Amino acid sequence: MWTVISEPGDSDTGQLIKALGAEEALDVILHGTGDAAGIELATLRARALPRSTTASISATFDAATTAGSELITPEHPHWPAGLNDLGTAAPYALWARGNTEILADTLSTAVVGARAATGYGEHATMEITAGLVSRGHTIISGAAYGIDAMAHRAALASGGRTVAYLAGGLDRYYPSGHQELLSRIAEAGVVATEIGFGQSPTKYRFLMRNRLIAAAARATVVTEAGWRSGALNIAAHALGINRPVGAVPSPVTSPASAGCHRLIREYGAQLVTNAEDSAAL
Repeated sequence: MWTVISEPGDSDTGQLIKALGAEEALDVILHGTGDAAGIELATLRARALPRSTTASISATFDAATTAGSELITPEHPHWPAGLNDLGTAAPYALWARGNTEILADTLSTAVVGARAATGYGEHATMEITAGLVSRGHTIISGAAYGIDAMAHRAALASGGRTVAYLAGGLDRYYPSGHQELLSRIAEAGVVATEIGFGQSPTKYRFLMRNRLIAAAARATVVTEAGWRSGALNIAAHALGINRPVGAVPSPVTSPASAGCHRLIREYGAQLVTNAEDSAAL
């Protein structure tokens, strides 16, 4: 129910759930019962109550049942342990479709980058991903156009395991042009989201989704990214929880890699050029 009535990454909600447990915290928000543990509830209630109708909750669970998905909670054996490093901003639960045990793989690397990828970026992504898979790494990414899609495709083509984290409900695969790719990932790997069924991606949810990619992986590799690429947001989340970040360089005349050079120069990312460098992270 929390995946329906609350936005992802809400530290106030996370603090309430941590203090009281998911069920008692829900009673406090919806019915005003129990001790709020000193947490200001007015704002939480204002956000949650309009979403907490019986119809909206029932629709989410009906859709989940029809779609054959699974709800993974922090107590589940397939819960990605790295997400706990997000503290009170950790997800309350994950909706997942596919081989959910992959979520708990301990040797995993996020391979991410720009949507407007160049041939150079795609080649570097393919080579690094295939090399990581051959070393036993699970590949994590966000299923976006460009670098993310190449990372997933290269992992699948190499017979590897891959996880796609989405910013909307599992009944609304995004981008729509990746329906086939995401279906393949759900068959051979796993597609996961912290957003309940029936909810669409938003700019805020994409930014929050990025923290899941960063936290679920042991390291993040940015293979190509422009100056303002969303991949830099993933890298920032990773660095914020002390995860190593690698960035692939390119000619200084390539705007498509200005973000990678920025990560190396300003954020202390490691310069990586191949799978061996990436695995060493």
